[in-house]
Amino acid sequence: MKRYRNGGIWDFEHQVPLSSNRPVILGLDGGTTSTVCICMPIMPLSEPLPDPLPVLARALAGCSNHNSVGETAARETLEEVMADALSKSGSSRSAVRAVCLAVSGVNHPTDQQRILSWLRDIFPGQVKLYVRNDAVAALASGTMGKLHGCVLIAGTGTIAYGFTEDGREARAAGAGPVLGDWGSGYGIAAQALTAVIRAHDGRGPHTMLTSTILQTLDLSSADEVIGWTYADPSWARIAALVPVVVSCAEAGDEVANKILKEAVQELAISVKAVVQRLGLCGADGKNYFPLVMVGGVLEANQRWDIGKEVMSFISKDYSGALPIRPKVEPAVGAALLALNEFMKECVQEAYRR
Repeated sequence: MKRYRNGGIWDFEHQVPLSSNRPVILGLDGGTTSTVCICMPIMPLSEPLPDPLPVLARALAGCSNHNSVGETAARETLEEVMADALSKSGSSRSAVRAVCLAVSGVNHPTDQQRILSWLRDIFPGQVKLYVRNDAVAALASGTMGKLHGCVLIAGTGTIAYGFTEDGREARAAGAGPVLGDWGSGYGIAAQALTAVIRAHDGRGPHTMLTSTILQTLDLSSADEVIGWTYADPSWARIAALVPVVVSCAEAGDEVANKILKEAVQELAISVKAVVQRLGLCGADGKNYFPLVMVGGVLEANQRWDIGKEVMSFISKDYSGALPIRPKVEPAVGAALLALNEFMKECVQEAYRR
């Protein structure tokens, strides 16, 4: 364990009494917009879990997607948010028994191994470390730690991810905006900005999006949209325009409505791809499976409810899909995953003795 890998962020550990170091677990949800770390005590797995769950501390930081901000910045953010959570809970790294780090941009075993190697430099050798895509934590937040069913995330980015009860997994989308995160907040907003430019130069129909976006961004002409976009093309900054698109669609703008309808279809197709590959729906398409729905794009709006429309699209083929809106945030789901895996390994080790 390297004590001062990232400056002096672990200095607080000198002030933590050994007597207060009760065993804890850390769960992290790292996305393109923000990163959350939850510190929870070790507790027996019970049915049902205590309500509310005993969260000792919560820490918040910025983007930790290495594809968006680079590996060095992502690592610094993750280390700082873990240190902050432990400091707030009055704990130190010696109290940690397990860590589940669920971050966007973990798309391949090499991504997992790179992050695991870095985590091993930070924590004592006996700490159990788990690295997953952030979609896995989002699923666990809806199923309270059980990896079964499908999750659809539609926030700044989008991904559909699923698990069978025997551990098989599959994903669809989630490759980032360059490779087409259609249906995501970025995808919706980017199409809206494109529609403004097309209307301005005569390639597309007139749209209310032009005046509404110009007003929102405090710009005077559509020409300025180009400069605004490329001045800082960060994904979250572009995706923040989704409410503008929704308001225009609710006001009857055909272009905005078309963008949202296409987003609904893309999101539903992602879910269907996962469900079909894993057979979650059964041979007749009617088997029950949880469908966890997470992300700002899927939150209910006044009339144009994207999440409701996506669910309606999916239910036509899979009547057994049960929509779940998580009552806890994905970082808590990550902590529950860490707890489940840690307890399983403890049981296995006990049997081996």
